[in-house]
Amino acid sequence: MMRVISCVTMEHNLWLVLVAALVCSAGSWATIRLFLRANEASGLQQIGWHFLTSVCAGSSIWCTHFVAMLAYDPGAPVAFDPVLTIASLFIAMAGTAAGFIAATARAPGIAPSVGGIIVGLAISGMHYTGMAAYHVDGLVEWDMTYLVVSIVLSAVFACLAINVALNERLSGHKYWAATILVVAIVSLHFTAMAAVKVTPLALRGDYTDPAALRAMALGVAVAGLIIIGTGLASYLIDDRTRSDTFRRLHHLAMNDALTGLPNRANFNDYLDREIDRAKELGCKVAVVGIDLDRFKEINDLWGHGAGDLALKTLAGRMSALLQEGEFVARLGGDEFAGIKRMKGQSDLVDFVSRLEAALSAPLRIADFETATGASLGVAIYPNDALNREALVNNADLAMYRAKANVTRTVCFYEQAMDEAVRANRTLANDLRDAVENGQLDLHYQVQTSVLTGDIRGYEALLRWKHPTRGNIPPLEFIPLAEENGLILPVGEWVLRTACREAASWEHPYKVAVNLSPVQFAHADLPKLIHEILIETGLRPSRLELEITESTIIADKNRTLNILRRIKALGVTIAIDDFGTGYSSLETLRAFPFDKIKLDRSFMSEVETSPQAKAIIRAVLALGQSLDIPVLAEGVETQSQLSILRAEGCNEAQGFLLGRPAPFGEIFALAQGGETVFAIKVLPALPARAVA
Repeated sequence: MMRVISCVTMEHNLWLVLVAALVCSAGSWATIRLFLRANEASGLQQIGWHFLTSVCAGSSIWCTHFVAMLAYDPGAPVAFDPVLTIASLFIAMAGTAAGFIAATARAPGIAPSVGGIIVGLAISGMHYTGMAAYHVDGLVEWDMTYLVVSIVLSAVFACLAINVALNERLSGHKYWAATILVVAIVSLHFTAMAAVKVTPLALRGDYTDPAALRAMALGVAVAGLIIIGTGLASYLIDDRTRSDTFRRLHHLAMNDALTGLPNRANFNDYLDREIDRAKELGCKVAVVGIDLDRFKEINDLWGHGAGDLALKTLAGRMSALLQEGEFVARLGGDEFAGIKRMKGQSDLVDFVSRLEAALSAPLRIADFETATGASLGVAIYPNDALNREALVNNADLAMYRAKANVTRTVCFYEQAMDEAVRANRTLANDLRDAVENGQLDLHYQVQTSVLTGDIRGYEALLRWKHPTRGNIPPLEFIPLAEENGLILPVGEWVLRTACREAASWEHPYKVAVNLSPVQFAHADLPKLIHEILIETGLRPSRLELEITESTIIADKNRTLNILRRIKALGVTIAIDDFGTGYSSLETLRAFPFDKIKLDRSFMSEVETSPQAKAIIRAVLALGQSLDIPVLAEGVETQSQLSILRAEGCNEAQGFLLGRPAPFGEIFALAQGGETVFAIKVLPALPARAVA
């Protein structure tokens, strides 16, 4: 050890030693970073980073050795063999390349150690090749102990440097690895120099010019630093590019692409932090669910481009009004959400008022002006919920209540009222699985001739047996199905099931299906009906569809066009619940229906109300004049049936004639003649009759 210290202090130019140390430190720092970047990359990129790493490492090791050699004063003239000198540089580059590549191999247990040993041997190989190129005019003696120790030190410290560099759990592992790599290079060089003893043979006047050696050393150091700087610049440029790319990707991942507002993931993260803060400080946080009221109209009337512009405009307004502790995000579609850090109720009221004003203000889009308005629901932590999921869900429930209330745009969460909304949403989710799980069934109610009592057909009533709640009344689940779009798969199931069963019957019954207005708005009914008739083998003449006047009023021209296409298939059409609409006579004039079904509300009063009897008489007379048969629903007493017979009604249906039951239980009641099998998606009976 003392020999090494003596060699450094007594036989070297300390200024050049410092220059060599500077080159070694800079090169080691850059080498470790380039190596770690190569370890992260793959494919051609990894090869490129390994090349830069080996160039940086080899040049810094070689320059450190060369400058330190020029700092050594052997006391005799020196010269350098150019071939061996260049060879030592290539040994350093190739050897370190092999070591760093081996260190990143798919053997994490031993690969860093193997790679480190190779790097240490490369440093040793470079040094002793350089020493072979170092020609001194004197007798050179080697101490083999120091020589072996120098190689061992280089391999051990290089191995340690690689392992530390790859240990990400170690704090400051990059800096420690660079420091240890410096130790590997320096310990090798100066221990190896301590192994050399030179006895000069020439006179002092023949010594090499020290000034020339110093100039050469500085030139080599500058060249080495330039090479190191080039590698480091590549690292920094790539690091900046990666950083910019990461920020862009993070922004895309956490923000809505259309409006630039935070997205759902960003909203969830922010709300979690605010709830944690509120827990710590004992304060409150409010969540405001926001749903635009008339956004669909903008899309339908002026296109999706106008809808996108409206969303961006509203998002800009909400962003502009935000103050400290306020946050707004777009969760998807026309759904937004706000977060307010509360000090008092007045803070929340002010925030909600500003949101409401921004959302209800007129919008100028191209050459037209409109306004969307919005429904807002508010839930407060910890009053209304203790975690993010429950808080957001309760804000949504309050928002849906506001949306259903035409007189209020803002509703605060109220447990008693919003639990009913929650129950309906849960029931809607259960209904979504009802078709697949075989929970739906059809029951049938007989329809008879008023004059003869002969069976004319059956009306099929939809039933749902919930796995935990039992039988759910149609008056409860049918509106839910329409609100949530589930009426489409449910209605298709009813139509397909009834047609399939009817096609297997011995008698040629006709089939009539009461359709929901939602089916007309969202389904290509003529195509669906045609496919089902072909699939089930049922003749079109045996199918009769029932619709209400509200179906026609929603979009008269489109609905009548669809009805004509259906009738062209050979299917008959009946108008249901006749007498309760606003334009019954106009509806009958616009389309030639095959049957009129008189609403049951008239039958419930016909025995006591002269007005109800007069209306029934008028409808029957209208049917006779238009040659359209009339069926009266809701017949529950013999007196009601007698009145219908006296007034000349064609058909009747009700509890008096038969209660709904599975078709297998009432099939035996069917008798000869043309009978009608009716299928109804919407409830056809009052609450007491549907139970």
